[in-house]
Amino acid sequence: MGAFRNLGDKMMSVIRGWLYYIVLALTLIPLAIALIVLYPASAALRYQLAVSWARFMLKMGEVICGMRYEFKGLENFPSDDRPLLVLAKHQSAWDIFALASLIPHKASFVYKKELHYVPVFGQGLATLQMMAIDRKKGSRAYGQFMKQGREFLKKGWWLAMFPEGTRTAPGAKTHYKSGGARFAVATGTPIVPIALNSGQCWPRNSISKTPGLITVSVGPMIKTEGRTFESVQAELVNWIEGEMHVISPELYKDRITSEFDEKA
Repeated sequence: MGAFRNLGDKMMSVIRGWLYYIVLALTLIPLAIALIVLYPASAALRYQLAVSWARFMLKMGEVICGMRYEFKGLENFPSDDRPLLVLAKHQSAWDIFALASLIPHKASFVYKKELHYVPVFGQGLATLQMMAIDRKKGSRAYGQFMKQGREFLKKGWWLAMFPEGTRTAPGAKTHYKSGGARFAVATGTPIVPIALNSGQCWPRNSISKTPGLITVSVGPMIKTEGRTFESVQAELVNWIEGEMHVISPELYKDRITSEFDEKA
């Protein structure tokens, strides 16, 4: 009976996943078209429309897949308009919806420019005028990020990045790229770190969606002025990985938290 129950649970997880992706597809294309049509209108309107869609997808994840969520530490976001860099753990595509929903300020995600070439979706994404980096430029891409990042901060945007560079499996040992810490130190921009465990409900490279509680924990602000990027990077990684021990102790109990990658 246990084997049949497990098989049934797996089948339901796949069905939930397909239903969720159907809703995503049926709403994403109209969203992209609306963003394109509204391009002559206010940029703030387009941004709020995208954020509203992200919140809708969070709700659909809860209703269709049983992926409940809690946001902790929201008081750690500053209440003023100071420049800020948000650096978050990355385990699934769900993270994009969560960060867009909880960051209480106009924020630009840093993403690869190649997404602009996806029909309709790419053009809609481009209307949001966030920071798209051309990764084909190799080492010059970092210089592009440094230049554009300063410009975005001057315009009043916050920046949001995933320092791991890609989605990582829950409990997996990972290395953090230091480009975000280097930028923060070079510009004197404080960092707000975020830990999350979405991968336990939304496994990477899988259709399946598993019911459960996802915790998103926002950490204390990390000051960067007058510091080395090495010390900032170590504090960032140690806080995020240390917090993973708190929100997913069964997966991180044997992990150390002091390793990080100094390569941008």
